[in-house]
Amino acid sequence: MEQIDYLVVHCSDTPNGRETHAQDIHRWHLEQGWDGIGYHAVITLKGEVQWGRPRYWQGAHADPFNAKSLGICLIGRDEFTNAQMRALEGLLLSLKLDYPKANVVGHRDLNSHKTCPNFDVKTWWSGVEQKGID
Repeated sequence: MEQIDYLVVHCSDTPNGRETHAQDIHRWHLEQGWDGIGYHAVITLKGEVQWGRPRYWQGAHADPFNAKSLGICLIGRDEFTNAQMRALEGLLLSLKLDYPKANVVGHRDLNSHKTCPNFDVKTWWSGVEQKGID
């Protein structure tokens, strides 16, 4: 993938508090007849970053933006742990080093029919960036 315009935050829409892993999502996506996990990274309840698709492989998470985006999935529906949010912050800060022009967005920012990840990623990210400036 040559150019990344978006770093897209998702949620797994699994019950809050139920531990789920990238391997589980991979299996679910295969069962749907897809080419495996559509996300590039998954963040578990404990804040562990688990890798899904390699960065060079186009994701399957935010059509029609897949060719120019990386997908990150938080496990849960609308309640995320402090460990998850710290891991998300660290992962995005790291990815921004490689893709400085990429916009950090939630899936809902790219598709008005979605609520995923059920929080305002743009506002949250603005606060993260502000911390870095202070």
